[in-house]
Amino acid sequence: MPPIALGQARADKHTQAGPHHATLGAVLLALVLGGCATPRDQRKDQEFQSLASITDRPVVRPTRSISSFSDSLMCMDHLLRDAQLPTTLITSKQIPDYSTRVTVATKDMVITALSQMSRLSNAFRFVDYEVDIARQDTVQNLTTILLNNNQMQLQRPALYLSGSISYVDQNVINNRFDTGLSGPRIDLGYSQSRNATIIGLEMHLGDFRTRTLIPGLDSANEVIIGNGGQGVDLAGRIGTYGVQFNVGRDYTQGSGGAVRTLVDLATIELVGKWARVPYWQCLTLEQNHPDFQRQLRDWFDEGSPAVRTQLVARSLASQGYLAPSATPLPDNSPLLRRALARFQADNGMVVTGVVDFPTYERALRNFVGLSAQGTLARIGWASTHAEPVAQAAEGQAGPDALDDVVTSTQSAVKYGATPPERTINLQIENVLLERTAFEVGEQIFLSATVSRASYLQCYLADATGTVIRLLPNQAHPTGWVSANQAIRIPDWMSPNPGFIMDAASPGTEGVACFATDEDSTPRLPEALRGPPLKPLKNYHALERLNEAFAAAWGAGGYTGNAVYWNVVPRRVVPPAPAQPAVRK
Repeated sequence: MPPIALGQARADKHTQAGPHHATLGAVLLALVLGGCATPRDQRKDQEFQSLASITDRPVVRPTRSISSFSDSLMCMDHLLRDAQLPTTLITSKQIPDYSTRVTVATKDMVITALSQMSRLSNAFRFVDYEVDIARQDTVQNLTTILLNNNQMQLQRPALYLSGSISYVDQNVINNRFDTGLSGPRIDLGYSQSRNATIIGLEMHLGDFRTRTLIPGLDSANEVIIGNGGQGVDLAGRIGTYGVQFNVGRDYTQGSGGAVRTLVDLATIELVGKWARVPYWQCLTLEQNHPDFQRQLRDWFDEGSPAVRTQLVARSLASQGYLAPSATPLPDNSPLLRRALARFQADNGMVVTGVVDFPTYERALRNFVGLSAQGTLARIGWASTHAEPVAQAAEGQAGPDALDDVVTSTQSAVKYGATPPERTINLQIENVLLERTAFEVGEQIFLSATVSRASYLQCYLADATGTVIRLLPNQAHPTGWVSANQAIRIPDWMSPNPGFIMDAASPGTEGVACFATDEDSTPRLPEALRGPPLKPLKNYHALERLNEAFAAAWGAGGYTGNAVYWNVVPRRVVPPAPAQPAVRK
């Protein structure tokens, strides 16, 4: 019998036996349903349930929430530092959304933006006091109790931010396309849709003392977010059976990230106008380009893991986190993982110690520029494919190669070159108008900032030749500091600064700070390991401390900086002359 006939015979037989099979299926279904009436032994599910704690965990590492203006906030921090503005207390009203379509924590985004703008400059301290009858959290309850008992004192802010999400216009533009094809055995359909929504944010800066909004200090911006998708539907019939498929690809741009971008931009504008600094310089960075991260992601995906690791390692070496080496480091190198962890911590990232995309993007962002066509282009490293790449400073980089010459829109550096020296920026905070002297008894405040994460120790030498260690101390026992994080000496905003630094005797006083890659205490002489804020034996000048660090670490193993000021006797103010009595 031919195969086709055999198939037909089997089909006929199956058709004839259909009622018997249906009866058997009904009996089996009844048995199954009857078994469900009896409770299942839970112990048989133990192995299955044991997977729940692992399955419940996310499979993607968390990343730091950033916006297009995160680098602009850091740029503003440097501008405010250069302007030497005193620390200003600021607070904020709630930033409501009257449309109720964008339910995000806008006020907390404002606080984060102000904090990122104050890491180095200490420009702003946010006064966090808000009464929420519905919330009644622990901090609010404790604040109320302490205030009522005069055990807590709130400082009045000088400025406050107000504003709201002024409008959310949904589906301003909507584009749809649907088509289909139908036949006796098959149905085919295709659909495509796109739409755009506009979100507007308005913010203002006000004087808290008078509760008046300062004219001209306002910001009104809007951002467009969109979503779209396309899908294919396929349905067909095979005999008496039907088969249906649906394939779709959709995207939705979230409102949370859009509002964060608006908040960062508004905060930069308001602070820049109030501080009278050229804030527009911080809004023209390549990192603000909408396609910046998308383009870097494409470059990240097209490269092999070995090339990505080599690129990031060279960037770390150029910044001093790794010693330059001609031999590439493997991905599992402990030295590379420690360098990656320090780099991630200094840049406010989630510390993973691996070359993930956020690390790749942060390490190579200064080696991306705008081409003549206005698009983002590589500067300093080539593609891993045989496609044209951006022209470097000299010549054209070839495929699968790393350029020696690297140019950047921010600074001209060289990949794999000698790493830049670590720097300590040590400044006197309360110097006004070229003032170089303090009277006896005046308090002095300084700030220290290191260019990369280090172990920091600071010492004071007064005019009598007494030298003491200021940091670390009992209130701040650890000497580890992050990069570009200003450390106040002492921190007058802290409830426990640890010490107060007064001008003691007439003469010259100074403070010296020393930074190392490791805790330097075990290497220093015994006399320098004593308790803090106590006179050091046999050390009467900051120069002798520098010699001790040089002997312990070598000339290239540490970084030191010192600042000096003069102390003069307190001026005696003569009493005011007696006024003649008034006579008629």
